[in-house]
Amino acid sequence: MGVVAITRRLPDSAAARLRAAGHQVRQHDDHVAPEHAEILRLVHNCDGLICLLSDRVDAELLDAAGPRLRIVANYAVGLDNVDLAACRSRGVAVANTPGVLDEATADQAWALLLAVARRVLEGHRLVASGAWTGWSPLQLLGTSLHGRRIGLVGLGRIGSATARRARGFGMEVVYHARSRREREERELPARWLPLDELLASSDVVSLHCPLTHETRHLIDADALASMKSSAILVNTARGEVVDEAALVEALSEGRLAGAGLDVFEREPRIHPRLPALANVVLAPHLGSATVATRDAMAELVATAVVEVLADRRPDGLPLDPPKR
Repeated sequence: MGVVAITRRLPDSAAARLRAAGHQVRQHDDHVAPEHAEILRLVHNCDGLICLLSDRVDAELLDAAGPRLRIVANYAVGLDNVDLAACRSRGVAVANTPGVLDEATADQAWALLLAVARRVLEGHRLVASGAWTGWSPLQLLGTSLHGRRIGLVGLGRIGSATARRARGFGMEVVYHARSRREREERELPARWLPLDELLASSDVVSLHCPLTHETRHLIDADALASMKSSAILVNTARGEVVDEAALVEALSEGRLAGAGLDVFEREPRIHPRLPALANVVLAPHLGSATVATRDAMAELVATAVVEVLADRRPDGLPLDPPKR
């Protein structure tokens, strides 16, 4: 049977599924990301690779793996870390984990939004410090969400799940995407707007778009300047969609009310001024971080590897090369 490399410690079900199918597992058994050179050694002569969004799967890595490699299974819904053209040219299948992390990531977007809008962390720090002197009519006044407009940049599965939650808050939902989502417009309901109009008119802007050449720094200084000074920005998509330096300036100068960030432009590094800003809530990329979701993701990548190595095509394979 085959050898499968796993670049990080995952839920045990992934390795168990692979071993049950007769495959040898070669795993970097640590929560800390390995150096790229270590990954190159790990993948040598493997038949399958399970990697993370933070792992760069490029021509160098594919060549280090060698001609036996048949599948790269990305433990993420995105694929911006994988050179799809390089995989295609080598006949390597690519899999990811769509559909199982939508609700958890939408929950995270709302957790960040509520924490910013109602100044939850500021309140926690005040009480925990022992400096709280009791209830006061003007203490830590936040932002009401009921009846406000939420603008979603991207209306895929996660964006739609976020929009469904907005209905419970009585919010008006508008969205921008490259193509109209007529079914979602009817069911949610939601209304399409040009991006500039969405940014200028929304009380909350929540990002749910993939990272592409077109979306890198989509939210730049000009985009931030077009937003309401009372608006809140939430990003659970990809850090590079936002120009982090421009965001820090807008928040510092009061040109934006607040931001909730689960992802960052240069993870795990963040802009050095972000932690000191009171109007920001920061999370360490926790969008899919529930036990059930991470277990489901592990099952998906392990199953994709098992199926491809058995010359079967798993459902939803983004890149399906010819059989060898």
